[in-house]
Amino acid sequence: MAKNERDLFSTEIVNRGIESSGPNAGSLTFSVRVRRRLPDFLQSVNLKYVKLGYHYLINHGIYLLTIPVLLVVFSAEVGSLSKEDLWKKLWEDARYDLATVLASFGVFVFTLSVYFMSRPRSIYLIDFACYQPQPDLKVSKEQFIELARKSGKFDEGSLEFQKRILMSSGIGDETYIPKAVIASNENTATMKEGRAEASTVMFGALDELFEKTRVRPKDVGILVVNCSIFNPTPSLSAMIINHYKMRGNILSYNLGGMGCSAGIIAVDLARDILQSNPNNYAVVVSTEMVGFNWYQGKERSMLIPNCFFRMGCSATLLSNRRRDYSRAKYRLEHIVRTHKGADDRSFRCVYQEEDEQKFKGMKISKDLIEIGGDALKTNITTLGPLVLPFSEQLIFFGTLVWRHLFGGKSEGGNSSPSMKKPYIPDYKLAFEHFCVHAASKPILDELQRNLELSDKNMEASRMTLHRFGNTSSSSIWYELAYLEAKERVRRGDRVWQLAFGSGFKCNSVVWRSMRRINKPSRNNPWLDSIDYYPRPLN
Repeated sequence: MAKNERDLFSTEIVNRGIESSGPNAGSLTFSVRVRRRLPDFLQSVNLKYVKLGYHYLINHGIYLLTIPVLLVVFSAEVGSLSKEDLWKKLWEDARYDLATVLASFGVFVFTLSVYFMSRPRSIYLIDFACYQPQPDLKVSKEQFIELARKSGKFDEGSLEFQKRILMSSGIGDETYIPKAVIASNENTATMKEGRAEASTVMFGALDELFEKTRVRPKDVGILVVNCSIFNPTPSLSAMIINHYKMRGNILSYNLGGMGCSAGIIAVDLARDILQSNPNNYAVVVSTEMVGFNWYQGKERSMLIPNCFFRMGCSATLLSNRRRDYSRAKYRLEHIVRTHKGADDRSFRCVYQEEDEQKFKGMKISKDLIEIGGDALKTNITTLGPLVLPFSEQLIFFGTLVWRHLFGGKSEGGNSSPSMKKPYIPDYKLAFEHFCVHAASKPILDELQRNLELSDKNMEASRMTLHRFGNTSSSSIWYELAYLEAKERVRRGDRVWQLAFGSGFKCNSVVWRSMRRINKPSRNNPWLDSIDYYPRPLN
């Protein structure tokens, strides 16, 4: 009998008792019973479709229950009347009770007007741009270590530490470093070099944005710029206003010291201002100055940012004008911000200070991943009810109640391993695309494991880290540019951008695609390399 045929049957040993006669009298006798096995439903039924069916049933249960009942009642009421009787009934009711009909219509119009006037204005993302530095600023990992060695600022122990970090970072060999860091052995953390780098990346991104959207700088009424480390006087927003000769009554804001999640904070601020300023454009610029943050000492926890941070800048154009509905790419759905600054350990996990040699740098705590996980837990707990389907929330709530009432105990009194681990909602049911801040490979690995995301979900983040490195608050926009270059964003898709920052903060923003995004022909940082991605990473 073939193996697959044997799997259809099961065997059972049956005790037939003591033999009463014959040669085996007085002995226990047994027989073997062969019966057809019940089908293995785990193998024969694809549980993925069972789960999808469950979610569909729960999410649409109210409609599946009420619509048939309403149809039956309506059919029974109307079916008993002829056409003439129905028309006569409607006409007589309207004729003899005209005041009631007009009053009802007036209340309906008034309610509808109040609803549309009181609801928040929709915020549209018209387009965005990501700056791509010149090819002569590319630096491979080996070149990076060689430049650090030639600078004479690092001993062999520091060089070996940086090399070890780089090789396991997930960063590729085509990231960009400011020219001052590449070509100079002098101190690069100067105001002059900071302004030069800021002008290069910010004006480069904004030039592309204005070209793509065909919006004039003078049409922009709101400007929000975020840069964590470099905050000169006049501010970065003033530099932009001066360069583009923007109008005198522009509302400008400059956010500093808020880390890699400041891009989402800047979008949140722009949204709030747009809600109180109708028919306006807002530009959000997110960047970081790598050269100004270059650490030249020997403190290992402060050498880590040198290995990860690279040049980059994003510029986005937001609008609250209803006429922009037809040309917008995305609509803003939700923003959820989490701040753990009240906790001292979280507050100091990313901390700018001087080392013993008085070199300024960014100190990274070894507890960063643990602290980030705690902030993420709080953030997604708040975000979940806003985005998850009702069925997934029901499962989560049921699991929570079960754990609270029974403590995850099985019938024997022992803890059930499956109940020890809290249920993680399936965020793949809420979003089609994930743009997780490309901080480092270990952080992306931990996020993927905790949120149970697939390699496909994390592809944009990992490829962005490989191609451009950690570009701080602008990285989530390089990831969205990757998805657009791959033509993966379709009408109605939801995009989750998730970022972490000093303080400690974890912020989320959710966008909904207004139309299918075709592969751009220009002004996309991935156009020269998109065909080489995705690629396997070490």
